[in-house]
Amino acid sequence: MSQPNIDAVREYLLNLQANICKTLEEIDGQASFEIDDWQRPTGGGGRTRVLTNGAVFEQGGVNFSEVSGDSMPGSATANRPELAGRSYQAMGVSLVIHPHNPHVPTSHANVRFFIAEKDGEEPIWWFGGGYDLTPYYGNEEDVIHWHQTAKTACDPFGENVYADFKKWCDEYFYIKHRDECRGVGGLFFDDLNEWGFDRCFAFLQSIGDSYINAYAPIVTKRKDVEYGERERDFQLYRRGRYVEFNLVYDRGTLFGLQSGGRTESILMSLPPLVKWRYHWEPEAGSAEARLYTDFLPPRDWLALA
Repeated sequence: MSQPNIDAVREYLLNLQANICKTLEEIDGQASFEIDDWQRPTGGGGRTRVLTNGAVFEQGGVNFSEVSGDSMPGSATANRPELAGRSYQAMGVSLVIHPHNPHVPTSHANVRFFIAEKDGEEPIWWFGGGYDLTPYYGNEEDVIHWHQTAKTACDPFGENVYADFKKWCDEYFYIKHRDECRGVGGLFFDDLNEWGFDRCFAFLQSIGDSYINAYAPIVTKRKDVEYGERERDFQLYRRGRYVEFNLVYDRGTLFGLQSGGRTESILMSLPPLVKWRYHWEPEAGSAEARLYTDFLPPRDWLALA
């Protein structure tokens, strides 16, 4: 099995962050990402890039972080008790983009690398990540493009990779207390090491590089679609689901908070404006209702292509 090359992973992640930010700035045409380099007193640091109040994007955060510690936090050892007591190093790029226009979906992506070490024993390492799409007004063309791009990124690595990681994504981004998925899915994978370091790292790069190819065309198509107060109000209401998932279930958020990470960077994923209503339901047959009936339930989107 090839040995982990931490420096190569770090270099790739920093370049990925810069390239994604550059493309999003070009699409927005007005705002730029502010760069905030930070250090973590107990080990590590990062580079947070945040765009606010742009022409297209209301808020976007693209964060690189690299943290280390003497023992793994509980969120990382809950399903891996053999990691308890090991020192660790974790690095990754995590992003969430919240658009102004309700016809442009919110998107999330994350690619990450962990290594846990203990004197006298072989290090335990793995990759994880993926991306998912959260529309407010569903569009089949957009969702098919999103999933086709994800499948194309997965195909060189095995016939069932896309199907397996698509299913994992549908199951992971599920809001149990609402009995609904957060969006229309994409890819999710974790604990990936069985292919050896080189192939696993190549897969991470394929997924990371494909994110902007999946998202940018959707934004370009939908950013100028007209909308009114009704659509904006529904967007803010549905953003509440995003907040609920991130604060209750998201592993990355829990890991960051439990490991003493930088709170501002961890919570950059939350939208700047959001609404909750008591026991609200969309009008039957409306475009808002169609999100619940036609888009949120998991389905084989590529069968429609």
